[in-house]
Amino acid sequence: MFEFAVAVFFLLITPGPGVLTTAGIGSSFGFRAGLAFVAGLMLGGFINMMLVVSGVAAVALAIPVLRTLLLFASVGYLGFLAWRIASAGSKVGFSPAVSPLGFANGLTLQFINPKAYVVGTALFSGFAFLPDAPVWEVVIKIVVFNMIWVPVHMIWLGAGAKLGSLELSERSHQRINFAMAASLMVVVVIALASAL
Repeated sequence: MFEFAVAVFFLLITPGPGVLTTAGIGSSFGFRAGLAFVAGLMLGGFINMMLVVSGVAAVALAIPVLRTLLLFASVGYLGFLAWRIASAGSKVGFSPAVSPLGFANGLTLQFINPKAYVVGTALFSGFAFLPDAPVWEVVIKIVVFNMIWVPVHMIWLGAGAKLGSLELSERSHQRINFAMAASLMVVVVIALASAL
């Protein structure tokens, strides 16, 4: 189980669409404004895990047309998100917006987030530690996952809020934006490479 917890930590601490968007919301709107988005991510992540554990995701992704549609939706959305971050100018995270992304946006993101499916599949198909009690293993994995997931996302939200409150130069903001966008593009490239 220790190996499972370590894998969860390293899979979650690396920037993916959820944490980068969370940090962007924090930098643009503050910590409290990002809580609804994180709650949506959490529920969406749980539903995503259940789709993986139940095999529904595997069945759906075995249908070539559906898999291709999901791939293009994911790549398109993540590419658009990376462009928005990179072109935000002197504001860290996103182009100016009237209101932060909320619960529904977080929930929806998890269904087109390729990293969520990869993480769920890796964690629930590997790291078996209760072969005689698979249901309890899934329950324990979900609890351990969320014990790490929640603090990691709160740290990213707090880091974004802190960045947004700093008086950084325009050049520094642009460098941060570019690094965040480049991280998202790595996810896009990995998603495309895994589909080929």
